[in-house]
Amino acid sequence: MVLPAAYSSSIQEKDTGVLSALLAKGPASDDIDAQSGLLFISRGTSILLLAIYVGYLIFQLKTHTFLYEDAADDEPEEEHMSPYAAITSLLLVTIVTSFNADYLVSAIDDVANEYRISKVFIGIILLPIVGNAAEHVTSVWMAAKDKMEIALGVAVGSSIQICLGVVPALVIVGWLVGQPLSLYFHNFETITLVVSVLLVSSLIQDGKSNYLEGSMLVALYLVIALSFWVQPS
Repeated sequence: MVLPAAYSSSIQEKDTGVLSALLAKGPASDDIDAQSGLLFISRGTSILLLAIYVGYLIFQLKTHTFLYEDAADDEPEEEHMSPYAAITSLLLVTIVTSFNADYLVSAIDDVANEYRISKVFIGIILLPIVGNAAEHVTSVWMAAKDKMEIALGVAVGSSIQICLGVVPALVIVGWLVGQPLSLYFHNFETITLVVSVLLVSSLIQDGKSNYLEGSMLVALYLVIALSFWVQPS
């Protein structure tokens, strides 16, 4: 996901007036080529990421399930719902959540104007806290019960689903409906993504955790929040 941003930055170094040219004098051939190249890379990368995501699901759920089992967790789990009841409940909750999400997003403009909060801060910091509240509670709850496999699976697995599933799918859907969505993120967002991945990856390599590592993760999140607080919309 970093490569489209790197491509765009390399193009901007050659021609720093791509955006201004589009706005001022209309699209030149070089500008169109740059945009077409970015869309080509983004769409091709999205297809490959979705293929990797399918492989990840097969690896996790079928061929290598033993790697995701917690050897220390031998307690039998009691079933409280049948699979059909669980799927039905999940569908109903998803429908209700979609309406709530639509209402929440529609209120961003009013909140941003009334409280003078950057839309970038709302979209990247506040909305994920609200939208992923259930996952946060589950992760903390599982970690408190010393079920680290489940805690990491929920916390990290959610990010994997977004990066390998949701974002590439949106690019492909935009392609089908004629919307030029790409994987290009601005340099600051790209650096934030890279730093977050590096820190999380280094901390979970040994499969253990302590309060200092947790403090580092919280500190990184707060630094990111401070940065996006002053990020212009």
